[in-house]
Amino acid sequence: MSEEALKNVVLVHGGFVDGSGWQGVYDLLTSDGFSVRIVQNPTVSLTGDVAATKMAIAGCEGPVVLVGHSYGGVVITESGTDDRVVGLVYIAAFAPDKGESVNTLIADPPPGAPVPPILPPRDGYLYLDRDKFHDSFAGDLPDDEAAFMADSQVPWGVDALGGTITDPGWRVKPSWYLVASDDRMIPPPAQRGMAERAGAHTREVSGSHSVYVSQPQATADLIHAAVESLG
Repeated sequence: MSEEALKNVVLVHGGFVDGSGWQGVYDLLTSDGFSVRIVQNPTVSLTGDVAATKMAIAGCEGPVVLVGHSYGGVVITESGTDDRVVGLVYIAAFAPDKGESVNTLIADPPPGAPVPPILPPRDGYLYLDRDKFHDSFAGDLPDDEAAFMADSQVPWGVDALGGTITDPGWRVKPSWYLVASDDRMIPPPAQRGMAERAGAHTREVSGSHSVYVSQPQATADLIHAAVESLG
């Protein structure tokens, strides 16, 4: 497959946010000639988010590289077995194996790991503490941008965290992983461990959990690397 033939990138966001955070990455990729689709996950259930992602994949002509941030990594793992998907790119993301979910992956945090400020469920949905959002989720973003993200949170369904993987895409497709070394949501050691288990081509940058927003160039560069390798 030539790089010219691989021009479709589908971006999948995680919990508490929507697809607008991908704009910086979108701008870089489209300026380089990529056709980019951004999935707006309902984040109510893994099944629903996979369905939304597969709709985006189906709307592309030709092979697709799937990119997921945070919980979006779970979504691309489950969606990645689609015949049109040729590679998976994880951005500070969960990369679960068969039978795993967000809940199982966060069940035993390592000693001393930051505890995400997730509030008790309300009507089956989760939010992050607004006052702690900046430090935990977006530490390398300006105060005003982090405040906007905190105040525009998308409620994350408890059922989505319990959604388990049936057949992980990374077991049958090549994968790439961007580790955010200052992440206070998914501990960097956990990111490295998931990347190694998946056999992912891994890069590491100094960034928060919102590295896809704060460092769109690093994110786009890894997607380029995936495309070039697949070519």
